[in-house]
Amino acid sequence: MKIKQAAEDFLSCRRIAVTGVSRTPQGHGANTVYQRLRERGFETFAVNPHAETVEGDPAWPNLAAIPGGVEAVVIATSPEHADETVREASALGITHVWMHRSVDAGSVSPEAAEWGREHGMTVIEGGCPLMFGEASDPAHKVMCALLKLGGKVPRTVP
Repeated sequence: MKIKQAAEDFLSCRRIAVTGVSRTPQGHGANTVYQRLRERGFETFAVNPHAETVEGDPAWPNLAAIPGGVEAVVIATSPEHADETVREASALGITHVWMHRSVDAGSVSPEAAEWGREHGMTVIEGGCPLMFGEASDPAHKVMCALLKLGGKVPRTVP
């Protein structure tokens, strides 16, 4: 499917966990995603096993600890943590995963993405939910266009 449709499907989920949200928000993409989704009316949950609170909100050590569960997860940790998160999401019945990436390698783990797809998940490898739909802003839309050219945002999602 085209990235636009995959992004719409992801953003149709209203309860979204964001992994990698930091206690020190400056320069952390996870914090930006977490804040913006929250500002745009999504019910967001910060996942950080090393913090009790982030951004003034409770932080959860993992997906399973989030009361009531979530429908989707943005992985914004280093790629080596993506596999564990994808497997946990699958075990919890979460079928929408977005591996955040802007200009660098970001959180993308091709192996974790493949495993997720083999287990019925839609996994977006790259880009950012803030580049699409109601979560977007002009700067992220421009960044999306540029990063598509460089292959950092997929044009299609298997």
